[in-house]
Amino acid sequence: MSEFLAALALPEHFLILAVCAFMAGLVRGFSGFGLSAVLVASAAFVIAPRDIIPTAQALEVVASIALIPTVWRDVNWRWLTPMAAGYVVSIPLGVAALAHMPGPWLRVGGCLVLLVASLCLLLNMRPKLHDGLPLRVGTGLVAGFFAGASSLGGMVASTMLFAVAIPAKNLRATLVVLFFGSALYSLVWGAWQGVVTTMTFSRAAWLSLPLLAGIVVGSHGFKHVSEAGFRKAVLAVLSVLSVAGILSVL
Repeated sequence: MSEFLAALALPEHFLILAVCAFMAGLVRGFSGFGLSAVLVASAAFVIAPRDIIPTAQALEVVASIALIPTVWRDVNWRWLTPMAAGYVVSIPLGVAALAHMPGPWLRVGGCLVLLVASLCLLLNMRPKLHDGLPLRVGTGLVAGFFAGASSLGGMVASTMLFAVAIPAKNLRATLVVLFFGSALYSLVWGAWQGVVTTMTFSRAAWLSLPLLAGIVVGSHGFKHVSEAGFRKAVLAVLSVLSVAGILSVL
C-alpha cells in the first residue's frame, strides 16, 4: 500500500522534468520523433537514464495517441511494415542491454553515429542507398535495438528515412505510428526485465500534460514550414540531440 501511495506522489524534480517534457513534446509535435531523445538527454542531469527511458516510452504512447488521427492517411506502409518487423526482433535485445549493460556507453556510441549521419545529410553528403526490403528491415533491426537500449531508435529510423528522401509528411506520419507500437512493445519487455515499475507510469502521468502542450505548439509549427525548411530544421535538431546525448552522459 505504501509503495502504491508513493507512486501517486509528485515525482522528484517535477518542475525540471515538466520543462523537459514540454520541450520533448515540442520536438515530437514538429518532427514526429525525438520525444525520448530530448527527454532522456535533458532529464538525465537529475534522474538516471535507466529510470527515465521507460518513462519516455510510456510518454511515446501518449504522444502517438494524440497524433495518430491527424497523420494516419499519410503513413508509408511500404516502410512501416518491414521496419516494424525489425523492431519486433531487436527491441527485446535492446531492453536486455539496458537492464544488464552499461547504458551510458551504448548511448554515447549511438549518438556519435547519429551526429555524423545527420551532419552529412545536412551538408547534402547523401549516401547512395537502394530503397528495398533489406534496407527497411535492417533499419528496423538497428533502430529497434537502440529504441530499447537508449531511446535513440527514433533518431536512427528518421536519419535513414531522410537518406532515402521520403516526403516530410509521410516520414513524420510513418514514425508516429511506428513509435506507438514500438513503445508498447518496449514497455512489455521492460516490465519482464524489471526495468518498468509503477513509478514509470506515475511519472509519465504527471508529465503527460506538459508533453501534450508541447505537441500542440510543435504541430502548429509543422503546418507552417516548407519541405526544405522542415528537413533542415529536423536535421539540425538531430545534430543538437546527438551532442546533448553525449554531454548528458559525460
